[in-house]
Parts: sequence; C-alpha cells; structure tokens
Amino acid sequence: MSHEAQETQEPEAPHLDFQGTTPYEDYVQADVLTHLQHTRSDDPGEMVFLVTTQVMELWFTVIVHEWETAARALREDRVPVAVDALKRSVRELEALNASWRPLGQLTPTQFNSYRAALGEGSGFQSAMYRRMEFLLGEKSGSMLVPHRGAPRVHAELEKALHEPSLYDEVLRLLDRRGHAVPAAVLERDVSLRYEPSPEVEAVWTDLYAGDPGDELARLGEALTDVAELVWRWRNDHLVATRRAMGAKTGTGGSAGVAWLEKRAQKNVFPELWTARSHV
Repeated sequence: MSHEAQETQEPEAPHLDFQGTTPYEDYVQADVLTHLQHTRSDDPGEMVFLVTTQVMELWFTVIVHEWETAARALREDRVPVAVDALKRSVRELEALNASWRPLGQLTPTQFNSYRAALGEGSGFQSAMYRRMEFLLGEKSGSMLVPHRGAPRVHAELEKALHEPSLYDEVLRLLDRRGHAVPAAVLERDVSLRYEPSPEVEAVWTDLYAGDPGDELARLGEALTDVAELVWRWRNDHLVATRRAMGAKTGTGGSAGVAWLEKRAQKNVFPELWTARSHV
C-alpha cells in the first residue's frame, strides 16, 4: 500500500454487532443502574436528589471495599498494601464529598417540593454508610435496629459490628511492632465505640517525632488523610442540611442539624490528631 493510501485510509470502525447485550452492558450493568430511579413526586429536582444519593451509595461500597482491604493487609503485616488501599480511598472520598455539590445549594422551598416523598427515609438508615462508620471505630449496636426487616443486610452489619475496626487493626500492628499499646485497648470489646487512649497518643507522638519516612509514620499520615475527608464529609452534610431545612426535625425523626453538628465535632482516629500537639 502506498504512503498516500495509508494517509487517506479510514479508521477501522468499532465492532457494533453483538449477540444479545453488549460486553459493556454485561460488565457494567448500566441498564440496571439507569432504571433504578423511581421518583415519587412531580418535581424535577427529586431526580437530582435521588440519583445523587444513589451515587453516594456506590461510593460507600467502594470505600468499604478499600478499608476492608486495608484492614486485612494490616492483619497480614502488609503495610504497603494497606497504605495503597487507604490512598485510593482518599481519592474516592474526594469524589464522594463532591456529591454534595448538586445538593448543597438547595433552598428550603426547593427541598420541601419533594421532601414528603422521602417519608421517614433518612441517610442515617444507609447500611453501607453504617459499615463505613463501623470500620472507622464508630460502633453502635442500636444502629442495627432499622435493618431487622432485611435479614442479609442485618447479618452483614452484625458481622461488621463484632469485627475489629480498621483502627483496631492499626493498633494491633503497632503492638506487634513493639510499641506500647495498652492491653486494655487491645483486648477491648470491639463492638463498642472506640475511645481515645493517652498511651496510644504517646505511641503516635513517638512515631511522629521520629523518622517521617518510617513505614508506620506514613501509615499514620494515610489514616489522617482519611480522617480529614471524613470530617469534611460530615461538615458538608451539615451545611447542605442547614441550607435546605434549617433547624427542623430530620426526615428520619432525628434532631436534624443538631444531630449533624454533634457528629461533625468528632474526629476519627483521635490520637492521630492530639499527638501533634506534643511533637
């Protein structure tokens, strides 16, 4: 073939003829995803609210996968694998937090136009978000109650409640590496919310005062990146809710903004923050 013919040859067309559905559809299940939206009002804004909430659920699922991968790697003393999973989750948390943008400018009138369609539905009822919270050490057995009517979901949450959190696995790793994590922390009931420990704070203080390139110090920074974005998620949720509904009672019967304000004041992996005051 001549050089001129090569220059004028049309690009090869993609393969268009498939038996049944396309390979893309088989893998992504896009037809399923794009037909899961069943609005309950005539307001066009409800579609935005519904799809954005569903997107959040998908990000929760990915992040739970990353943190469970990190926890498993820590149990196996594979710190680089855990750090890689945590770093991926940071990018995913950034995408999750950006999901508030379509909802963050809602006025009370706009939100009220379809709020009744939610009934008693509320984000705190999200089972996948609850699994995220459990992995962060924010355990509460009472949060299983809303899911008693869904046996599979309830069983998954109950299992997660009684498993060590991501931070529990970090502390067990620190102990195996010779750091003075107290027995009371290592042997605590992991189904309860994690409470800060002065001795754990001292461990992180020593690590941060040492070599910044140390593997455990890098793990601490990856965890801090996660904790910061979790804090930002809670604050973005608070601001969006405050704009949309003020101080009214939440859709699920919670105290609404007051409940979110209390949540936003808490840091996960607390000693990673307080130790910095002593370095």
